[in-house]
Amino acid sequence: MASEQQLSAIKGAKVLMVGAGGIGCELLKTLALSGFKDIHIIDMDTIEVSNLNRQFLFRQSHVGQSKAKVARDAVLKFRPHISITPYHANVKDPDFNVDFFKQFNVVLNGLDNLDARRHVNRLCLAAGVPLVESGTTGFLGQVTVHVKGKSECYECQPKPAPKTYPVCTITSTPSKFVHCIVWAKDLLFAKLFGAKNQENDLNVRSSDASSSSQQTEDVFERKNNEDIEQYGKKIFDHVFGYNIELALSNEDTWKNRNKPRPIYSKDITPIELPHQNGNQAKSSVAGDISSVSAMASMGLKNPQDLWSLNENSAVFLEALKLFFSKREKEIGNLSFDKDDQLAVEFVTAAANIRASSFGIPLHSLFESKGIAGNIIHAVATTNAIIAGLIVIEAIKILQSDTKNYRMTYCLEHPSRKMLLMPVEPFEPNKSCYVCSETPLTLEINAHRSKLRDLVDKIVKAKLGMNLPLIMHGSALLYEVGDDLEEDEVANYAANLEKVLSELPSPVMGGTILTVEDLQQELKCSINIKHREEFDEEKEPDGMILSGWTPALAAEKNGSTSTSENGASTSGVSQATSLMTEEDDDLQIIPTQPVGKKRKISDLSSAATSDLSSVAKDTKIQRKDVDGNNDVVMLDDGSVGNSKKKIET
Repeated sequence: MASEQQLSAIKGAKVLMVGAGGIGCELLKTLALSGFKDIHIIDMDTIEVSNLNRQFLFRQSHVGQSKAKVARDAVLKFRPHISITPYHANVKDPDFNVDFFKQFNVVLNGLDNLDARRHVNRLCLAAGVPLVESGTTGFLGQVTVHVKGKSECYECQPKPAPKTYPVCTITSTPSKFVHCIVWAKDLLFAKLFGAKNQENDLNVRSSDASSSSQQTEDVFERKNNEDIEQYGKKIFDHVFGYNIELALSNEDTWKNRNKPRPIYSKDITPIELPHQNGNQAKSSVAGDISSVSAMASMGLKNPQDLWSLNENSAVFLEALKLFFSKREKEIGNLSFDKDDQLAVEFVTAAANIRASSFGIPLHSLFESKGIAGNIIHAVATTNAIIAGLIVIEAIKILQSDTKNYRMTYCLEHPSRKMLLMPVEPFEPNKSCYVCSETPLTLEINAHRSKLRDLVDKIVKAKLGMNLPLIMHGSALLYEVGDDLEEDEVANYAANLEKVLSELPSPVMGGTILTVEDLQQELKCSINIKHREEFDEEKEPDGMILSGWTPALAAEKNGSTSTSENGASTSGVSQATSLMTEEDDDLQIIPTQPVGKKRKISDLSSAATSDLSSVAKDTKIQRKDVDGNNDVVMLDDGSVGNSKKKIET
C-alpha cells in the first residue's frame, strides 16, 4: 500500500514515456494502475501482427495503427479519468526539444535502439530531468537510473559494436551459416533489390564476357523485356555456379579448406508448383503485398521445416520472380526487413544454397529469420517485471529518495532464490564526453580525409549527433538546419567535399574543433592529430577516435561503424555488419564497486542479507539489454572499468 506521501507525488507527477512496445504496454498499464494521472507517450511505430503475442494492449483489429494512440485508448477503458497524451512521432523530431522535456518530472525509456536512447539521454541531461532506462532480451532484463550530477548517464559506459565479419570471409570462404546469411542479406539482396549505386562486393562480371566492354557489364542488370524466369536462372548460375568456379581457380585458398561445389540451375530438379485457388489469385491481384509469398506459391506451410536443396532453389527462383512481378515498383529502394515475408524467404533460400555449396548445414526459415533479424524471442513476463521495476524507481525519484535508487538486473536463473539483483548507481564517469565534457582526440589524415568523412563517420556515427555544427575557432565549417540561407547551405555542402587541410580555415594536426548539436544541447572538443597511414583491415574508417566510450566487441578481422539506420558507414567493401536497427546496444559490462570483488555466483552466500549492502562489496555483471521486445543477440564481453557509487 502506497503511503500518503507516495500517492501525493504520484498524482502530481507529469511523466514522459518513450516507447509503447513490449515494455511500453506493460509500463503504461502499471503507471495507470499505480495512480499516475498525467502521462505522455512517444512512439513512431505502428502495430504489426508479430507484436500481438506480448503487447497485450493491442488486438488484431489494431494492426497498422499507431502504437501510442491505441495504447492510450486501451488504458483509458479501465482508467477513464486520467490524462494520457500520445504522440505518433519520432522522439528525435525537432518538436521534442529540451524545452519539451523540461515540463516532465521524470522520463521513462522503453526504446529499442541505441541511437534513440543516446538522444533521449542527452535531452534529459540538458533539461535536468531524471531518466529511468530499461531493456529486456528473453529472460534477462534491466532497469537503470540516471540523474544528472548524481549518477552516471546512459553513455558513461561503452556500448558494444555489432558483430562484424571480414568481407573476404563473407564473399569467398564462409565457414558458418551466419556467413551465408550475411552474404544473402547484405550483398545479394541489396544488389538485386536495393539502391543501384551502392558499393557491393559481389562479382558482377558475366561468365561469357569476351570483350572488354562486356566485362564491365553488370550481370545483375535486367535487360529490357528479359524473361523473368530466364533472368532468375542467370542470377542463380552466376552467384552459385560461376562465382564458385571463379573462387576455386585460386588454388592457394583451398589448400587447408574444403572446396565448395558449384551449383547450376540445370542441376536442380524442377518442382511443380501447386495450382493457386481463387482467393490467393484475387489477393495478389488486389496488390496485397503481405500476401506475396514464395512458400505459399509452392505449398510450403511450416517455417520450421528444413527444405531440401531443390526446394531452396525453387523458393529462390520463385521469390525473385515475385519481387519483379508483384513488387517491381519497390525494386531499387528495398532493404532487408525481418518482417517482410518474401525478403526472409529469399534470404533463407539463398543462404541455404550457398551453405550447401560450402558444406555447411542448412537451416529452416524460422532459424534463418532469427539469425538474419538478430532474434531472441521475447518473454512477456520479463517485460512485466521490468515495467514494475521502472515504476518503483520513478516513485523514488519523485520523492527525491536518492539513497534508495537502484539499478536492478533480472536474471535468467536464480542464485539461491534471487532472480532480481539490485545495485547502487554509480557516480558519473569523469571521462564521459557527454556528461563530463571530456575533450576527444581524433587521429586522421588531414591531407586525404574530407570533411564529409569526419561528419559521417565520427560526428554522426560515433558521437550520435543529429544536427551538428562544427567550428574551428570562430570559423564555422559546417552546419545543418531549416533556418539556413541558400548560399549558406551551398557553402557548407561545398565544404563537405574538401579535404580537411584545404578548408577555408584549414584543419591540421594540432587543430581543436568544437562540435555541437543544438537540438541535444551537447558540445564537445576534438583535438586533431594528423596521421599518414592506417591499416585498411583493422582501421577501415581511416581515422581513430579516442577519449570517448568506444564499442566493446567486434570481430578481430574487421569492424564497421553504423549509422542510425543500421547501415555501414565504412562501406561494405571493408566489413559487413550483422545487425539491424533494433539490436545495436547489447552489452555485458562487469562493474567494479568499491570493496571486495566477487563473481555474481558468490552472492548466494549473502542471499538472506540486505541486498544494498551486498552491492557494496560485490562485483556485479551488468547486462545492458535491448528494450526491443522482439529480439536481439547477446554477446559476452568485458572491460575493467573502476567506478564509484554515488554518495548519499
